[in-house]
Amino acid sequence: MKALIALEDGRVFEGRSFTGPGEAQGEIVFNTAMAGYQEILTDPSCHGQIVTFTYPLIGNYGVNPEDAESPSIHARGLIIGECSRIASNWRSTQTLPDYLRERGILGVDHVDCRDVTLHIRSQGAMKCFMSTEDLNPKSLVQRAKDSPGLVGRDLCTEVSAKKHYVFADSEKNSMKIAVVDCGMKENQLRIMRDMDMQLHVFPHATPAEEILAIKPDGLFVSNGPGDPSALPQTISNLRKIVETGIPTFGICLGHQLIALAFGASVYKLKFGHRGGNQPVIELATGKVEITAQNHSFAVDMKTLPLDIETTHLNLNDNTSEGQRHKKLPILTVQYHPEASPGPNDALHLFDTFKQLIATRA
Repeated sequence: MKALIALEDGRVFEGRSFTGPGEAQGEIVFNTAMAGYQEILTDPSCHGQIVTFTYPLIGNYGVNPEDAESPSIHARGLIIGECSRIASNWRSTQTLPDYLRERGILGVDHVDCRDVTLHIRSQGAMKCFMSTEDLNPKSLVQRAKDSPGLVGRDLCTEVSAKKHYVFADSEKNSMKIAVVDCGMKENQLRIMRDMDMQLHVFPHATPAEEILAIKPDGLFVSNGPGDPSALPQTISNLRKIVETGIPTFGICLGHQLIALAFGASVYKLKFGHRGGNQPVIELATGKVEITAQNHSFAVDMKTLPLDIETTHLNLNDNTSEGQRHKKLPILTVQYHPEASPGPNDALHLFDTFKQLIATRA
Protein backbone atom coordinates (compact mmCIF):
# COMPACT_ATOMS: atom_id res chain seq x y z
CA MET A 1 0.00 0.00 0.00
CA LYS A 2 1.56 3.26 -1.15
CA ALA A 3 2.40 5.87 1.48
CA LEU A 4 3.75 9.42 1.25
CA ILE A 5 5.92 11.15 3.85
CA ALA A 6 5.78 14.95 3.66
CA LEU A 7 7.99 17.38 5.56
CA GLU A 8 7.18 20.97 6.38
CA ASP A 9 9.97 22.25 4.12
CA GLY A 10 8.27 20.70 1.08
CA ARG A 11 10.32 17.52 0.77
CA VAL A 12 8.25 14.37 0.06
CA PHE A 13 9.37 10.74 0.27
CA GLU A 14 7.52 7.69 -1.03
CA GLY A 15 7.23 4.30 0.64
CA ARG A 16 4.96 1.35 1.38
CA SER A 17 2.78 0.89 4.44
CA PHE A 18 3.42 -2.51 6.05
CA THR A 19 0.70 -1.95 8.67
CA GLY A 20 -2.29 -1.12 6.46
CA PRO A 21 -4.04 2.21 5.91
CA GLY A 22 -3.42 5.14 8.23
CA GLU A 23 -2.03 8.59 8.87
CA ALA A 24 0.47 10.01 11.36
CA GLN A 25 1.90 13.38 12.28
CA GLY A 26 4.85 14.34 14.45
CA GLU A 27 8.42 15.60 14.40
CA ILE A 28 10.51 13.38 12.14
CA VAL A 29 13.78 12.24 13.73
CA PHE A 30 16.38 9.58 13.02
CA ASN A 31 17.85 6.94 15.32
CA THR A 32 21.16 5.18 14.64
CA ALA A 33 20.54 2.12 16.84
CA MET A 34 20.99 -1.29 15.18
CA ALA A 35 18.70 -3.04 17.68
CA GLY A 36 16.25 -2.13 20.41
CA TYR A 37 13.46 -0.91 18.14
CA GLN A 38 10.77 -2.07 20.58
CA GLU A 39 12.39 -0.23 23.47
CA ILE A 40 12.66 2.93 21.36
CA LEU A 41 9.06 2.81 20.13
CA THR A 42 7.77 2.36 23.71
CA ASP A 43 10.05 5.02 25.23
CA PRO A 44 7.81 7.92 26.36
CA SER A 45 10.57 10.30 25.24
CA CYS A 46 9.48 9.46 21.67
CA HIS A 47 5.98 10.83 22.29
CA GLY A 48 5.15 13.18 19.42
CA GLN A 49 7.87 11.85 17.11
CA ILE A 50 7.99 9.87 13.88
CA VAL A 51 11.11 7.70 14.14
CA THR A 52 13.33 6.84 11.18
CA PHE A 53 15.87 4.05 11.70
CA THR A 54 19.16 4.27 9.84
CA TYR A 55 19.75 0.51 10.14
CA PRO A 56 18.34 -1.01 6.92
CA LEU A 57 16.48 -4.08 8.27
CA ILE A 58 14.11 -3.78 11.23
CA GLY A 59 11.80 -6.38 12.79
CA ASN A 60 13.89 -9.50 12.30
CA TYR A 61 13.71 -10.59 15.95
CA GLY A 62 10.08 -9.59 16.57
CA VAL A 63 8.75 -8.16 19.82
CA ASN A 64 7.91 -9.46 23.29
CA PRO A 65 6.24 -8.06 26.43
CA GLU A 66 9.42 -8.07 28.54
CA ASP A 67 11.29 -5.59 26.34
CA ALA A 68 8.69 -2.81 26.37
CA GLU A 69 9.72 0.33 28.26
CA SER A 70 6.08 1.31 28.89
CA PRO A 71 2.63 -0.18 28.25
CA SER A 72 2.12 1.85 25.03
CA ILE A 73 3.90 2.74 21.81
CA HIS A 74 4.71 6.44 22.11
CA ALA A 75 6.24 7.08 18.69
CA ARG A 76 3.57 8.41 16.34
CA GLY A 77 4.94 6.52 13.35
CA LEU A 78 7.84 4.40 12.09
CA ILE A 79 9.91 4.79 8.89
CA ILE A 80 12.40 2.07 7.89
CA GLY A 81 14.26 0.74 4.90
CA GLU A 82 12.83 -2.76 5.04
CA CYS A 83 10.55 -4.57 7.48
CA SER A 84 11.67 -8.16 7.98
CA ARG A 85 9.15 -10.69 6.65
CA ILE A 86 10.24 -13.19 9.33
CA ALA A 87 10.54 -12.71 13.09
CA SER A 88 13.06 -15.26 14.33
CA ASN A 89 13.94 -15.25 18.03
CA TRP A 90 13.09 -17.63 20.87
CA ARG A 91 11.76 -14.71 22.95
CA SER A 92 9.54 -13.32 20.18
CA THR A 93 5.78 -13.42 20.75
CA GLN A 94 4.66 -11.21 17.87
CA THR A 95 5.88 -9.67 14.63
CA LEU A 96 6.62 -5.96 14.41
CA PRO A 97 3.87 -5.29 11.79
CA ASP A 98 1.23 -6.99 13.96
CA TYR A 99 2.48 -5.12 17.04
CA LEU A 100 2.14 -1.76 15.29
CA ARG A 101 -1.13 -2.63 13.57
CA GLU A 102 -2.84 -3.65 16.82
CA ARG A 103 -1.94 -0.29 18.35
CA GLY A 104 -2.90 1.84 15.36
CA ILE A 105 0.65 2.96 14.53
CA LEU A 106 1.54 3.56 10.89
CA GLY A 107 4.71 1.85 9.71
CA VAL A 108 6.26 2.66 6.33
CA ASP A 109 9.14 0.86 4.66
CA HIS A 110 10.77 0.76 1.20
CA VAL A 111 12.01 4.26 2.03
CA ASP A 112 15.51 5.57 1.31
CA CYS A 113 16.26 6.19 4.98
CA ARG A 114 19.79 7.35 4.21
CA ASP A 115 18.30 10.15 2.11
CA VAL A 116 15.83 11.00 4.88
CA THR A 117 18.60 11.08 7.48
CA LEU A 118 20.96 13.20 5.39
CA HIS A 119 18.14 15.65 4.77
CA ILE A 120 17.36 15.94 8.50
CA ARG A 121 21.05 16.33 9.32
CA SER A 122 21.27 19.15 6.82
CA GLN A 123 17.95 20.92 7.42
CA GLY A 124 17.19 19.85 11.00
CA ALA A 125 14.37 17.83 12.55
CA MET A 126 11.03 19.17 11.39
CA LYS A 127 7.30 18.58 11.38
CA CYS A 128 6.09 15.65 9.29
CA PHE A 129 2.82 14.17 8.07
CA MET A 130 2.57 10.74 6.46
CA SER A 131 -0.45 9.03 4.95
CA THR A 132 -1.75 6.19 2.84
CA GLU A 133 -5.04 8.01 2.33
CA ASP A 134 -4.07 11.51 1.23
CA LEU A 135 -1.56 11.02 -1.60
CA ASN A 136 -1.51 14.64 -2.74
CA PRO A 137 2.03 15.94 -2.00
CA LYS A 138 0.96 19.60 -1.71
CA SER A 139 -1.86 18.73 0.67
CA LEU A 140 0.42 16.63 2.88
CA VAL A 141 3.12 19.31 3.03
CA GLN A 142 0.51 21.82 4.19
CA ARG A 143 -0.79 19.36 6.79
CA ALA A 144 2.78 18.96 8.04
CA LYS A 145 3.15 22.74 8.33
CA ASP A 146 -0.15 22.99 10.20
CA SER A 147 0.69 20.23 12.70
CA PRO A 148 2.00 21.11 16.18
CA GLY A 149 5.75 20.96 16.74
CA LEU A 150 7.67 20.19 19.93
CA VAL A 151 8.82 23.66 20.96
CA GLY A 152 6.77 25.07 23.80
CA ARG A 153 4.61 21.94 24.18
CA ASP A 154 3.98 20.20 27.48
CA LEU A 155 4.05 16.56 26.42
CA CYS A 156 4.97 15.27 29.88
CA THR A 157 1.41 15.55 31.15
CA GLU A 158 0.30 13.14 28.42
CA VAL A 159 2.75 10.40 29.46
CA SER A 160 3.43 10.98 33.17
CA ALA A 161 1.84 8.88 35.90
CA LYS A 162 -1.71 9.98 36.73
CA LYS A 163 -1.33 9.46 40.48
CA HIS A 164 1.23 8.53 43.12
CA TYR A 165 2.06 4.82 43.32
CA VAL A 166 4.74 2.49 44.67
CA PHE A 167 6.51 0.50 41.95
CA ALA A 168 5.76 -3.21 42.04
CA ASP A 169 7.91 -5.30 44.39
CA SER A 170 9.86 -2.31 45.72
CA GLU A 171 7.83 -1.55 48.86
CA LYS A 172 9.82 -4.07 50.92
CA ASN A 173 13.10 -2.29 50.09
CA SER A 174 14.73 -0.04 52.66
CA MET A 175 15.90 3.05 50.75
CA LYS A 176 12.94 5.33 49.98
CA ILE A 177 13.20 7.21 46.66
CA ALA A 178 10.79 9.83 45.36
CA VAL A 179 10.56 9.45 41.59
CA VAL A 180 9.34 12.36 39.48
CA ASP A 181 7.85 10.70 36.41
CA CYS A 182 8.25 12.95 33.39
CA GLY A 183 7.70 10.02 31.01
CA MET A 184 10.14 7.45 32.31
CA LYS A 185 11.43 4.22 30.90
CA GLU A 186 10.52 1.30 33.12
CA ASN A 187 14.04 -0.09 33.18
CA GLN A 188 15.08 2.84 35.36
CA LEU A 189 12.64 1.60 37.99
CA ARG A 190 13.74 -2.01 37.61
CA ILE A 191 17.41 -1.12 38.17
CA MET A 192 16.73 0.98 41.27
CA ARG A 193 14.33 -1.62 42.69
CA ASP A 194 17.09 -4.23 42.41
CA MET A 195 19.41 -1.86 44.32
CA ASP A 196 17.21 -2.01 47.46
CA MET A 197 15.28 1.17 46.62
CA GLN A 198 11.62 1.62 47.50
CA LEU A 199 10.22 3.66 44.62
CA HIS A 200 7.42 6.17 45.16
CA VAL A 201 6.46 7.41 41.71
CA PHE A 202 4.79 10.84 41.42
CA PRO A 203 3.21 12.71 38.48
CA HIS A 204 5.65 15.30 37.18
CA ALA A 205 3.70 18.34 38.45
CA THR A 206 3.20 17.04 42.01
CA PRO A 207 3.73 19.86 44.57
CA ALA A 208 7.07 19.75 46.38
CA GLU A 209 5.34 19.57 49.76
CA GLU A 210 3.52 16.37 48.79
CA ILE A 211 6.75 14.70 47.65
CA LEU A 212 8.70 15.78 50.73
CA ALA A 213 5.88 14.53 52.97
CA ILE A 214 6.95 10.90 52.41
CA LYS A 215 10.42 11.84 53.78
CA PRO A 216 12.41 10.32 50.90
CA ASP A 217 16.06 9.38 51.16
CA GLY A 218 16.65 10.46 47.56
CA LEU A 219 15.06 12.08 44.53
CA PHE A 220 15.11 10.70 40.99
CA VAL A 221 13.95 12.81 38.01
CA SER A 222 13.27 10.79 34.87
CA ASN A 223 13.51 11.25 31.14
CA GLY A 224 10.52 12.42 29.13
CA PRO A 225 9.35 14.08 25.91
CA GLY A 226 9.01 17.61 24.65
CA ASP A 227 10.29 21.03 25.63
CA PRO A 228 11.45 21.31 29.27
CA SER A 229 10.77 25.06 29.24
CA ALA A 230 7.05 24.25 28.95
CA LEU A 231 7.05 22.81 32.49
CA PRO A 232 7.36 25.83 34.83
CA GLN A 233 5.43 24.18 37.68
CA THR A 234 7.67 21.11 37.61
CA ILE A 235 10.78 23.31 37.51
CA SER A 236 9.60 25.32 40.50
CA ASN A 237 8.77 22.20 42.51
CA LEU A 238 12.15 20.63 41.77
CA ARG A 239 13.96 23.76 42.96
CA LYS A 240 12.14 23.56 46.32
CA ILE A 241 12.98 19.88 46.74
CA VAL A 242 16.66 19.88 45.77
CA GLU A 243 17.41 22.95 47.91
CA THR A 244 16.60 20.82 50.98
CA GLY A 245 19.82 18.91 50.29
CA ILE A 246 18.20 15.64 49.29
CA PRO A 247 20.50 13.49 47.10
CA THR A 248 19.23 13.84 43.53
CA PHE A 249 19.81 12.01 40.26
CA GLY A 250 18.36 13.27 36.98
CA ILE A 251 18.40 11.60 33.56
CA CYS A 252 17.78 13.21 30.14
CA LEU A 253 14.79 15.57 30.61
CA GLY A 254 15.54 15.40 34.33
CA HIS A 255 19.01 16.76 33.57
CA GLN A 256 17.48 19.68 31.69
CA LEU A 257 14.78 20.41 34.28
CA ILE A 258 17.26 20.58 37.15
CA ALA A 259 19.45 22.96 35.15
CA LEU A 260 16.38 25.13 34.53
CA ALA A 261 15.50 24.96 38.23
CA PHE A 262 18.80 26.70 39.00
CA GLY A 263 18.30 29.41 36.38
CA ALA A 264 20.09 27.96 33.34
CA SER A 265 18.64 27.86 29.82
CA VAL A 266 18.07 25.12 27.26
CA TYR A 267 17.94 25.21 23.47
CA LYS A 268 16.68 22.92 20.73
CA LEU A 269 19.30 20.87 18.92
CA LYS A 270 19.27 20.89 15.13
CA PHE A 271 18.46 17.20 14.80
CA GLY A 272 18.90 15.84 18.32
CA HIS A 273 20.89 12.88 19.61
CA ARG A 274 19.34 9.45 19.17
CA GLY A 275 21.00 6.06 19.08
CA GLY A 276 23.14 3.63 21.02
CA ASN A 277 26.62 4.78 20.08
CA GLN A 278 27.06 8.38 21.30
CA PRO A 279 30.57 8.97 22.75
CA VAL A 280 30.65 10.96 26.00
CA ILE A 281 33.76 12.06 27.90
CA GLU A 282 33.93 12.48 31.66
CA LEU A 283 35.96 15.66 32.09
CA ALA A 284 37.49 14.81 35.47
CA THR A 285 39.03 11.52 34.34
CA GLY A 286 39.15 11.66 30.54
CA LYS A 287 37.20 8.40 30.46
CA VAL A 288 34.99 7.91 27.38
CA GLU A 289 31.67 6.06 27.61
CA ILE A 290 29.59 4.84 24.68
CA THR A 291 26.05 5.86 25.54
CA ALA A 292 22.42 5.55 24.49
CA GLN A 293 20.63 8.86 23.92
CA ASN A 294 17.24 10.20 22.90
CA HIS A 295 16.74 13.96 23.23
CA SER A 296 15.90 17.07 21.20
CA PHE A 297 17.04 19.78 23.64
CA ALA A 298 20.33 20.54 25.41
CA VAL A 299 21.45 22.61 28.39
CA ASP A 300 23.21 25.86 27.48
CA MET A 301 26.38 25.47 29.54
CA LYS A 302 27.19 29.19 29.33
CA THR A 303 24.08 29.92 31.41
CA LEU A 304 24.86 27.53 34.28
CA PRO A 305 25.28 29.27 37.66
CA LEU A 306 28.68 29.13 39.34
CA ASP A 307 27.52 26.44 41.77
CA ILE A 308 26.91 23.94 38.94
CA GLU A 309 29.73 22.50 36.88
CA THR A 310 29.67 20.51 33.67
CA THR A 311 30.99 16.98 34.21
CA HIS A 312 30.45 15.30 30.81
CA LEU A 313 30.54 16.40 27.17
CA ASN A 314 29.30 14.82 23.96
CA LEU A 315 32.38 14.20 21.81
CA ASN A 316 30.43 14.64 18.57
CA ASP A 317 29.38 18.24 19.20
CA ASN A 318 30.63 19.23 22.68
CA THR A 319 27.13 19.65 24.10
CA SER A 320 26.25 19.15 27.76
CA GLU A 321 26.02 15.52 28.88
CA GLY A 322 26.36 15.82 32.65
CA GLN A 323 26.47 18.24 35.53
CA ARG A 324 26.81 18.31 39.30
CA HIS A 325 26.20 20.86 42.02
CA LYS A 326 29.30 21.92 43.95
CA LYS A 327 27.51 22.23 47.30
CA LEU A 328 24.41 20.06 47.06
CA PRO A 329 24.38 16.27 46.34
CA ILE A 330 22.98 16.59 42.81
CA LEU A 331 24.10 14.50 39.83
CA THR A 332 22.50 14.62 36.38
CA VAL A 333 23.30 13.21 32.94
CA GLN A 334 21.78 13.83 29.54
CA TYR A 335 22.23 10.25 28.33
CA HIS A 336 20.54 6.99 29.41
CA PRO A 337 22.65 4.86 31.78
CA GLU A 338 19.76 2.37 32.11
CA ALA A 339 19.83 1.56 28.40
CA SER A 340 22.12 -1.30 27.35
CA PRO A 341 22.37 -1.38 23.55
CA GLY A 342 25.56 -3.43 23.89
CA PRO A 343 27.89 -1.51 26.16
CA ASN A 344 26.99 -1.08 29.83
CA ASP A 345 29.45 1.75 30.33
CA ALA A 346 27.17 4.10 32.27
CA LEU A 347 25.37 1.75 34.68
CA HIS A 348 27.76 2.79 37.45
CA LEU A 349 25.90 6.10 37.76
CA PHE A 350 23.09 4.37 39.66
CA ASP A 351 25.74 3.18 42.14
CA THR A 352 26.98 6.76 42.43
CA PHE A 353 23.44 7.87 43.23
CA LYS A 354 23.18 5.20 45.92
CA GLN A 355 26.50 6.34 47.40
CA LEU A 356 25.23 9.94 47.56
CA ILE A 357 22.29 8.72 49.62
CA ALA A 358 24.46 6.56 51.88
CA THR A 359 26.86 9.46 52.50
CA ARG A 360 24.02 11.75 53.54
CA ALA A 361 22.55 9.13 55.84
